[in-house]
Amino acid sequence: MEPRLNLSGSPLAAKSMRHFASASKVIIDGSTLPSATHDLVMLRASQINGRGFCTDMHSKDLAHAGETSVANRLNVIVQQPAGDYQPGQFG
Repeated sequence: MEPRLNLSGSPLAAKSMRHFASASKVIIDGSTLPSATHDLVMLRASQINGRGFCTDMHSKDLAHAGETSVANRLNVIVQQPAGDYQPGQFG
């Protein structure tokens, strides 16, 4: 599959991503959302987007914050093949 956008090959895209990351940090720092909840949201978004590196990074962030059981539960749910989930299977 060909990528539709090559962010690493465009100076304008790289500059835009730096500005986006900076703006995101300002919004996150000013948020009233608890840090652990933010990390869980970031972990789930990484899983949905299929970002292995980011999923690993956010899992480690959650483990460092003491949220291992929730992070592990999300990892188990995502790793299940489609159609194998049974109601009540995960608690």
